Amino acid sequence: MLLDAAVVTQCRRRVHLEHDPTALDAPRAALDASAQRRIAAAAAHRRGVADRLARQYPADWAEISPDLPADQRCVATLALLRQGAPFVWGGLLPADPLGGRRGGAELLVRHGSGYLPVIVVRHKVTDPGRGARTSPLSWPVLAAARTDPQRKLRPHSRDQMRLAHTLRLLQAAGLAARGRAAGGVIGLEADVVAWYDLGAPTWSGGHSAMAEYDTRFADRLAIAHAAATGGQPLALPSRVTECRSCPWWPTCGPALRASRDVSMVLRGEDTVALRAAGVCTVDALAALDPAGSPPAPMTGMSFRDAVWLARAWQRDLTLVRRNRRITVPRAEVEVDVDMESFDEDGAYLWGCLLSGSDIGVPHGYRAFVTWEPVPTPDEARSFAAFWGWLTDVRARAAARGLSFAAYCYNEQAENRWMLSSAERFAGAPGIPTTTAVQEFICSGQWVDLYGVVGAEFLCAHGKGLKTIAPAAGFAWHDPEASGENSMRWYADAVGRCGAEPDLAQRARLLTYNADDVRATRALRRWMSSERVNEVPYADDL
Repeated sequence: MLLDAAVVTQCRRRVHLEHDPTALDAPRAALDASAQRRIAAAAAHRRGVADRLARQYPADWAEISPDLPADQRCVATLALLRQGAPFVWGGLLPADPLGGRRGGAELLVRHGSGYLPVIVVRHKVTDPGRGARTSPLSWPVLAAARTDPQRKLRPHSRDQMRLAHTLRLLQAAGLAARGRAAGGVIGLEADVVAWYDLGAPTWSGGHSAMAEYDTRFADRLAIAHAAATGGQPLALPSRVTECRSCPWWPTCGPALRASRDVSMVLRGEDTVALRAAGVCTVDALAALDPAGSPPAPMTGMSFRDAVWLARAWQRDLTLVRRNRRITVPRAEVEVDVDMESFDEDGAYLWGCLLSGSDIGVPHGYRAFVTWEPVPTPDEARSFAAFWGWLTDVRARAAARGLSFAAYCYNEQAENRWMLSSAERFAGAPGIPTTTAVQEFICSGQWVDLYGVVGAEFLCAHGKGLKTIAPAAGFAWHDPEASGENSMRWYADAVGRCGAEPDLAQRARLLTYNADDVRATRALRRWMSSERVNEVPYADDL
């Protein structure tokens, strides 16, 4: 029984199914286009980092072909490490049968008499701040690491678990560097190696990443062994966040719905706690008194809301009012904003819908867009145009003594790309400072309708805009409208695959984005109207 690093961050039930011989013919979903695109982009990113490092260290660089059979890769890796090669790319370490491990890392770096792992990922690994230990990509070794006065580490659990897994393999082979457990990560920016102290007590409960890894891996190994040998299953189906993209959802989903499992309305520790208290189904939860004492401590939501949500799910209700009267921030001048990005590459479109009192600017939809494939310097132009227009609208409203509000749905994406654009294009014409962006984000003029919906409603089928806006009577023009599909349309619109840019897909994206901002406006207006009172009130269920 040999497991790779992925198991420690995967759903426990998935580990069972992937090692259960009776599940070979169980239904599974194919890898969706978004996942395929992310995999390809990550591979291209890793290749780019490898090429840069190989050019920097032609005499010290050793690379093992991924096309070799696994046993030959292991033999080649072991030979290079025993020779003391400074940098080994693409290494596959000898399996650890006693520990039940297999795997490798993008880069193995010589440190003292042994090696440390460095992985390459396509996400940000640091944030502005201080305290991270980083070494420049021009010298990607721990000995060159210094405390960075401008960066702090992002606590990515998946990255730390991968590093811990590789360290255990190096230790089993007698090739690990001596001293404190450590590992490096090269992120999306690929300008530094961020180093994790894997032995530091930085995890909840005061334990280290290595201790967390050991606990998780032992659990997953036991699950896999029980599944493979026909033993009593150690992991049963339960709906978690990972289910959205898991290939096993076509197997687990119907089973959970048929059993009316309590995880259909709750998540995480609340589900575990309620099951331990004997509340295993939605119906059992719905039958409880929402004003009574919970059968177990609740951390994800209040016990009252949990019971109400279960009753809404029983009745197949999309929305249930938390409050008798629904309130939503309104203003005399209103702008709905929706940003479109392509994976981690950049934000190519800022769509805005102006409505309300006259301020001398035409009402309606306008798009600030670049059709140069992102990432591109032309993003700076389109973002600056968006910010300049928004700033002008705010100023005009203020000059007329009118209240102003801008709305989005789930501000995390818009906030991220506004701040990122201000940082990446600092100094370019029309680009605001990050301070100016932060001040706007923190002002009362920037309203996240996603948060308002969560405060005013219980949502039994999710809070996504494509789920909630139809309850307000809104419909998208495109029957295939979705964030996932927009990624595919964008690739065609700019000719990312080497084809000619598809102008029809550009028009489709603009229609899609215009519908998104019209959807938030329709939702807000509906929430402000008497029609919202047609939604059942939770206490009446």
